[in-house]
Amino acid sequence: MDDDMEGGNLGPYQERPRAFPNMRSKSYTPLIFRIIMRINARVLFVLLLLGLGFIFYVGASTSSVIVFVFSVCTLSFLVALYLMKWVLAKDEGPPEMVEISDAIRDGAEGFFRTQYGTISKMAVLVGLVILSIYLFRSTTPQQKSSGLGRTTSAYITVAAFLLGALCSGIAGYVGMWVSVRANVRVSSAARRSAREALQVAVRAGGFSALVVVGMAVLGVAILYATFYIWLGVDSPGAMKVTDLPLLLVGYGFGASFVALFAQLGGGIYTKAADVGADLVGKVEQGIPEDDPRNPAVIADLVGDNVGDCAARGADLFESIAAEIISAMILGGSMAKRYPSGFILFPLVVHSFDLVISSVGIFSIRNTRDSGVIGAMEDPMAILQKGYSVTIILAVLTFGLSTRWMLYTEQAPSAWFNFALCGLVGIMTAYIFVWITKYYTDYKHEPVRTLALASSTGHGTNIIAGVSLGLESTALPVLAISISIISAFWLGQTSGLVDESGSPTGGLFGTAVATMGMLSTAAYVLTMDMFGPIADNAGGIVEMSQQPESVREITDLLDAVGNTTKATTKGFAIGSAALASFLLFSAYMDEVDIAIPEVFVGGLLGSMLIYLFSAWACAAVGRTAQEVVNEVRRQFIERPGIMDYKEKPDYGRCVSIVASASLREMIKPGALAIISPIVVGFLFRVLGYYTGHPLLGAKVVAAMLMFATVSGILMALFLNTAGGAWDNAKKYIETGALGGKGSDCHKAAITGDTVGDPFKDTAGPSLHVLIKMLATITLVMAPIFL
Repeated sequence: MDDDMEGGNLGPYQERPRAFPNMRSKSYTPLIFRIIMRINARVLFVLLLLGLGFIFYVGASTSSVIVFVFSVCTLSFLVALYLMKWVLAKDEGPPEMVEISDAIRDGAEGFFRTQYGTISKMAVLVGLVILSIYLFRSTTPQQKSSGLGRTTSAYITVAAFLLGALCSGIAGYVGMWVSVRANVRVSSAARRSAREALQVAVRAGGFSALVVVGMAVLGVAILYATFYIWLGVDSPGAMKVTDLPLLLVGYGFGASFVALFAQLGGGIYTKAADVGADLVGKVEQGIPEDDPRNPAVIADLVGDNVGDCAARGADLFESIAAEIISAMILGGSMAKRYPSGFILFPLVVHSFDLVISSVGIFSIRNTRDSGVIGAMEDPMAILQKGYSVTIILAVLTFGLSTRWMLYTEQAPSAWFNFALCGLVGIMTAYIFVWITKYYTDYKHEPVRTLALASSTGHGTNIIAGVSLGLESTALPVLAISISIISAFWLGQTSGLVDESGSPTGGLFGTAVATMGMLSTAAYVLTMDMFGPIADNAGGIVEMSQQPESVREITDLLDAVGNTTKATTKGFAIGSAALASFLLFSAYMDEVDIAIPEVFVGGLLGSMLIYLFSAWACAAVGRTAQEVVNEVRRQFIERPGIMDYKEKPDYGRCVSIVASASLREMIKPGALAIISPIVVGFLFRVLGYYTGHPLLGAKVVAAMLMFATVSGILMALFLNTAGGAWDNAKKYIETGALGGKGSDCHKAAITGDTVGDPFKDTAGPSLHVLIKMLATITLVMAPIFL
């Protein structure tokens, strides 16, 4: 076929053999998996049994609750393996689909190897910096009282940081691994049934979600149990169990560190390729999305996996880990007067999350349908039913968890108040899902109004999209505000008091609300993973020139996937707001910020959010310009591409976005990490000479507060506006307002390309940044305290 292409002897595309140019390179498998695969199956089985036995022994030596957590996580991994086996048993379709899928897989795995190699080197460097800081700082009173010296504290923090980074990287790999194998199976299933395609995509996302959430819970539990035994916690002269959660902060920072760079690098990759492909392919050349004649199409499809799947897996892992650790720290302060169940409560909640989300995933079953869109139920309604099942079970299991873990004879009804706090969080999550769906689903007025604005030109589309994004911040902020105040009040009136009789449960009530919001995280992540898998499936269908009826099914699933991705981002922002509030409170316990310098710190925090967003979007813009120039060059120098007489150089675009994204992710990522450290250090020095030794801590506290508030609003705006622009384009592509190829459609494409870096690069990176600022401040506190 290559000879025919070079000789220009091919007829119309439909009359030629449907084959994709072979781009396969040597398949990449991480070293740890290559080692495992070389081990004899029986030996591996014995090693796994010994490993499980050791883990359960450690758990049993710590607490029966830890054994319960280990058991649930193990079962969830078995369920995930079943889902993986079920998905991989589905056929991959005809050879042309397989060849396209192989090219996508190789591109994604190659970029993952390079990107995470770079991130791992930076993580080791940061680990050495943390080690140096902890080794050379003075011993704190807490260390003296617990017998934990500088050296032990240093190595514990660094080990936790590196473990968190490793687990976050594995979570990202799992997300990408399943997506590059499920996409072609969804494409093949779409040839038979729309419902089957939906089920394959959901179960593939479910595998990734259960592994990611299970790893987050298991990682924190293992670290907690290991430190408990190793340090001889609660033995005479040793650390108290109430202080143990503070040692886990490094784990959260490691997870945030990897998630931030994964989100930045993956987001720059996917959106630069997407923008370049759309601007030249759709607008200038008038060819369909994912058309095989577009030189940037493979880079675009690869980007869906490295940006939306790998990065989101690391992101959600970090969200759950940060929330668990912050709640355990607050639980430690409560456990000084009440049962230790307050510390382990977050692990129990997320263990039940794995159970109820599994039920929600399995509630989406295949039924007979004709494969025609009109004959099947709305995919969004099907996913919503599964979410409703999960929500109902979450309410029941959350009440059970609070009664089991938070009951205390000093305040017999306190557990019920905290159950209500959890209900507040669950309701907030549901409200966030509904609000985001309202502003990003083209079945509702906002997106249709945005699409209508496209009929009068590119400028009015941009104006309407920006205004929609700004408006969309109002309802979520009101929901977060009501949630925080309600949960705090319920906690304050729970009956829990300190030594002086003052109520102490308010802040912990807010922590419980955060847990409630994330109590369905595995199912929400399933819906998120569904989006890019469906998007990739549509690309494979288009490139392999399947019948229009198949493309209609994947287009519908893709549009639903856009909404679920936007929903998950809104969900993540809400949880980030609550989780960062908890971490922020843990840091501020002893710091008074009522001084003029605080205003400067606040301004710097807000500036950080805007500067970070600007650099992230600019990185996408610069890389997209390179892609646009390359695609234009190929169309000019190879005019036969449009007639299928010459093949595009897909590899060139893949190479451009891969190298550029790795280069561009460093600048905004370094800004996020260095800013709080530099600000804290400089103001500490200033405070030393002005007689205010805690000035650095106070300024950083203000920086965190203002950055959190500004970051929440900015992320809401970016994510919602980007999702609405995307689905306005999808709505027009259904045939509305002139359909594909019309002037209205071209204006909508412009809006979509503007929104691409908003929703998939800057927006998702911001809610990682919000939590990372809090964790990095806790870890690096010795610099400015």
